[in-house]
Amino acid sequence: MKSIFKKFLRKEKRSNEIDGSQNIITAPLSEEQIQAVHHRNQAFEPPQLIVGSGQSKGIQRDLNEDSLFTFSMTLANNTSSLPFGIFIIADGMGGYQYGEIASNVAIRTMASYLLKKFNPIIADGTASLDESLQEIMQAGVKEAQRAVLKAAPGSGTTLSAVLILGQQMTIAHIGDSRVYTIQMDGQVIPITRDHSMARRLEELGQITPDEAAVHPQKNVLYRALGQSDLLEADIFTAPFPISGYLFLCSDGLWGAVPETEIFKIISHAKNIQTACQELVDAANSAGGPDNISTILVQLLS
Repeated sequence: MKSIFKKFLRKEKRSNEIDGSQNIITAPLSEEQIQAVHHRNQAFEPPQLIVGSGQSKGIQRDLNEDSLFTFSMTLANNTSSLPFGIFIIADGMGGYQYGEIASNVAIRTMASYLLKKFNPIIADGTASLDESLQEIMQAGVKEAQRAVLKAAPGSGTTLSAVLILGQQMTIAHIGDSRVYTIQMDGQVIPITRDHSMARRLEELGQITPDEAAVHPQKNVLYRALGQSDLLEADIFTAPFPISGYLFLCSDGLWGAVPETEIFKIISHAKNIQTACQELVDAANSAGGPDNISTILVQLLS
């Protein structure tokens, strides 16, 4: 891990001062540049993350218990560049007291932990990590768990968090919000597994996927943040879908909009932010039975 950061974040020093030509910079793209990637094989320098998000309380809910967080930046100098991003969705559990507090506390705690962990590296290109990315994500989940138990006892929330460093994603997941990769050939692939009773029965071969989709326990979670002192999150690493998208959403989106429709909306939208809003609109048009949150990320390189 140390070698990764030394490779990407090393800054030359002259007389113990940072060379101004190698400052940390961000380089947002214009709308025209963003659209160009869909029309031709264009290379972008520096590589960077383009992000959109959308949210709604839905049609049938009076309160929004979902929370989301997005953060992205590019570390670039004359020798290297490194996209960096943190993306989190949390869905406060309906029927529990303070579900909206639980989701908000969870994302703030997780995001704060990760940003504090990486701040020394962002500020000083010679710094390095003493832990693996998976260990950092695990520690962040534990911090979020403690914060939820303290701030909203008796509540619960899902938590799906993605840390992007270069072309690598490290995911921490608990509950039934989802993380997908979306390929331009039409594949919409969930890379997280739902911690619901219906999904567990499906994994055990006791019901079919179609039966799981309409099972009375499809929204009953056996694993959630804030519901147990002992918490096990799914934590893993995967490559970023270079030719496609990273997609996070709560069950108010994936439970209402089929995967084929998700791909159709994203592939036809004029930009990422429009795609997110159109996905939210589609979920509301399907009845909007739950809160809706979505984050869509593309890596331009």
